Amino acid sequence: MAATIDSNAVQASKKKHLGIPEAVFVEDVDSFMKLPGNEKADSALRKLDEQYQKYKYMEVNLSQKKLRLRNQIPQIRQTLEILRHMQKKKVRSTFSDGRFGLETHVTLFKSTECVRANVMLEYDIDDAQALLEKNLCTASRNLETLEEDLDFLRDQFTTTEVNMARVYNWDVKRRSRESLLKSADKS
Repeated sequence: MAATIDSNAVQASKKKHLGIPEAVFVEDVDSFMKLPGNEKADSALRKLDEQYQKYKYMEVNLSQKKLRLRNQIPQIRQTLEILRHMQKKKVRSTFSDGRFGLETHVTLFKSTECVRANVMLEYDIDDAQALLEKNLCTASRNLETLEEDLDFLRDQFTTTEVNMARVYNWDVKRRSRESLLKSADKS
């Protein structure tokens, strides 16, 4: 039963940080160095450095997404405020969702003229407000998830850096022992 709970917790953690592999702490360096592909410290360090570089790449991508969301949220809020103001003034209007859903354009009707730019869909005020509130909620939730993922990623950086240091130190000790043995054999 305990194994099931533990595996469920691990699965939930993996789903929570989907796409970011967890760096496993190398507790026993001797055992780690006996694993296939780790025969030499250089090859083990190279693999750890590759993993570290992957984490760096993920960090850049997540940081860019975070920046986009941090810019998008105020725009959505501003558009919602404009919409609420228009509702108070009883302006007849529809809202048009921009090309990729990142911008919301207002379409105002004056007499029989209609001005539009990059319109994909038009919404009446109530539908536009519901959509914007949903988009704001989604963007805020995504920003929170990204921040959690970035925190998790920082933990993976730290674990990988510690693992690299432990393997490097293990190799220094190994070479030192070999050097001492060679010195003792010559005497």
